[in-house]
Amino acid sequence: MPEVVAGFPDRIIAKNPVAAATLKTRTLTNLYNTRGTPAGAWLDALHARLDAAVASAYGWQADISTDDALAALLALNHARAG
Repeated sequence: MPEVVAGFPDRIIAKNPVAAATLKTRTLTNLYNTRGTPAGAWLDALHARLDAAVASAYGWQADISTDDALAALLALNHARAG
């Protein structure tokens, strides 16, 4: 179905009630609830690649811990605030 906002892709409309029920289950919440499971392994892998890319952009080691990353970001924030 054509989107009502210019520049956005057309909306997917279910062809039948079974397809409509399937589409209703495809939510971000359901997607993220698969993390840490075999079904969510692909999403976990993408997050690991994203984390490594962000760490690289900041010049940190790829396996930086969350606590160390937060401490480094706070230090950067304090330095920029002067």
